[in-house]
Amino acid sequence: MAKYRAAVPLLAVAAGFAVLQLCYAVVHMDLGWDETVYLSQLDPRTPAAYFSAPRSRGISLLAAPLIAVTSSVLTLRIALALLSAAALYAAFKVWEPLLTRGRTALAALLFATLWITVLSGPEVMPNLWLALAAVAATGWFLRARDGAPQRRKALIWLTATLAAATLLRAPDGVWLAFPLLAAGALARPWRRPAVAGAVLGGLALGGLQWAIEAYIRFGGILQRLSDSSDTEGGMGQKPGAGVGAAFRSLDGPQLCRPCHIAAPPLTHTLWWLLLPALALAACALAVRRPQPAVTLLPVAGALSLAVPYLLLLDYAAPRFLLPVYALLALPVADLAVRTVRALPAPAVRAPATALLCVVLAGHLAVQLGELRYNTADARDTAVRYRRAAQELGRLGVRAPCLVTGPRAQPIGYEAGCASAQTMGNNRSTTTAGLLRAAAAEPLAVLFDPADGYLPPYARHWHRHPLPGTNWSVYLR
Repeated sequence: MAKYRAAVPLLAVAAGFAVLQLCYAVVHMDLGWDETVYLSQLDPRTPAAYFSAPRSRGISLLAAPLIAVTSSVLTLRIALALLSAAALYAAFKVWEPLLTRGRTALAALLFATLWITVLSGPEVMPNLWLALAAVAATGWFLRARDGAPQRRKALIWLTATLAAATLLRAPDGVWLAFPLLAAGALARPWRRPAVAGAVLGGLALGGLQWAIEAYIRFGGILQRLSDSSDTEGGMGQKPGAGVGAAFRSLDGPQLCRPCHIAAPPLTHTLWWLLLPALALAACALAVRRPQPAVTLLPVAGALSLAVPYLLLLDYAAPRFLLPVYALLALPVADLAVRTVRALPAPAVRAPATALLCVVLAGHLAVQLGELRYNTADARDTAVRYRRAAQELGRLGVRAPCLVTGPRAQPIGYEAGCASAQTMGNNRSTTTAGLLRAAAAEPLAVLFDPADGYLPPYARHWHRHPLPGTNWSVYLR
């Protein structure tokens, strides 16, 4: 019975995370653009959309058993909400022997109540799952120290969780491994071949499929990395531009590219601005304690994972930094509890605890407001994709069919059609190839006035407005 009572705090956080998703982020949410790309890869009902160089297939594999048995988006959302809540529990559970149960539950609470965390839970996107894999892998690494009980079990799980992270986002798996390998080389408790082997083995297992695909589709690993950089707009060409973009998009939109919006108010951004200071304070205090790695390693992992998104990209999406937030939640929660307990008398600790609770409640209120706004925004965008696809069906564009033009990937998936582009990041065919396909199946050319480009071959085709949008479709 005592064992079950000890699991209650973290279990309550995971259950609350599931409830938040079911209440706010599941109902009425149709599929987003990137989700249709990932789902189409293994969906038996639709052709696979073009899979660009920066993507990894881990999230497609995770969703494959679900999409194989149902086409219901609501069922998919509910299943992923429950699964992500269970994964949150499992990932942070690894840290209980390292931080204590209360601090681990507080860390999970801090992470699980961010609006982007809740919104990502039921989505077919890799970033939240990468964040949880990073938390688990870092914890298992710390538990694999020399002389620790169940060290072999920790090494096995270190390999498995790092492989999962690399399968979900291959480059991010490498960034996550850097501080682990450095700690293994510098810190005596982890300076063992078995630890390095577990880290490198996880990278190899998780990155094998990505590497094979690099040679089959892109001409090698270096060429795939180069293509990825081109798709991302040239990584490293504007060093540090991602910091400003991440700050401005902190409360949305879900993709800020190009990111020229105004920054949110200070009340919504103060927690983000304080994160570096809190992490630095946690590290400064940790070096005086017997096991500083429990604080230093998650901070190092967070810094490493932040590098590509803050220093190498010139645009932002709030989900990109989910692994950073998940890792920093651990030392921040530890710092908060230690600070309160360090106060000299109970008469002081009680008001300090109450003040922290008030601050946390205000933070949660802000996050809940942003969750409502961004959920509605995501829903409105996805509904337009679905309505456009329904109109294509009414116009006679049914499988087998082909869609091209702006937003061809999500609309094509909803319509059961293949999608193709002759230009841009998702270029997968030529104009001649499109016209050859049009001889055998319906071809729909989407047009957005904001884009302003209509291919010459479609300019004399019949134009049909798509209800509920300012888009049109041209049919032969």
